[in-house]
Amino acid sequence: MLAGQRSYRRAAVLVPIVARESLSLLLTQRTSHLKNHAGQISFPGGRAEDDDADAEATALREAAEEIGLPPERVEVVGRLPDYYTVTDYEVTPVVALVHPPFELATDPNEVAEAFEVPLEFVLDPANHEKRSRPWLGRQRHFYAMPYRSYFIWGATAAMLRNFYHFMRA
Repeated sequence: MLAGQRSYRRAAVLVPIVARESLSLLLTQRTSHLKNHAGQISFPGGRAEDDDADAEATALREAAEEIGLPPERVEVVGRLPDYYTVTDYEVTPVVALVHPPFELATDPNEVAEAFEVPLEFVLDPANHEKRSRPWLGRQRHFYAMPYRSYFIWGATAAMLRNFYHFMRA
C-alpha cells in the first residue's frame, strides 16, 4: 500500500428485487443493539469471508444468514459499481431477482425486520432527498429516501441512487 492510500475491507450486499406483479425491493432494518449502524436500513450483506468465491457468493451467503433468503429463489443479474464507505469497506452491490414464493427467517441478532419497498418509489427521483449534517468536524452530504416509517439513507441510499442512474441510462 502506498503512503496516503486507504485500505478497504471487501464486502458485498444483495440488491434483491422481488419479482411480484409490481416489482419491489427487499430491505432490512438492523437491530438497535448492534455496535455499528444500529437501527439503520440496509441491504442484506456483509463482510467477505475467505471461503467466498466472489461477491455473489458473499451476498447470497449473507442474505441466507441474515434473512433466511433461499439461494435457489435468487437469480443474480449483475453488479453495480463498488461503493466505498467512510468506515473503510469496499462494497459490491449484487443485483438479483428474487422469485416468490419464499419465506424469510430473520436473524434476531442482526435484523429487526425485513420489508419491501416498491421499486417504483426507489426509481422516482422525487423521492431522493439531498441532506447534510455535521460529522467529525465537517459537513457531510448524503441522499435519503424516507419511505413510510423507514429512513433510508447513507450507503444504502447512495447505492440505490447509483441503481437509479443505471436504470435511467
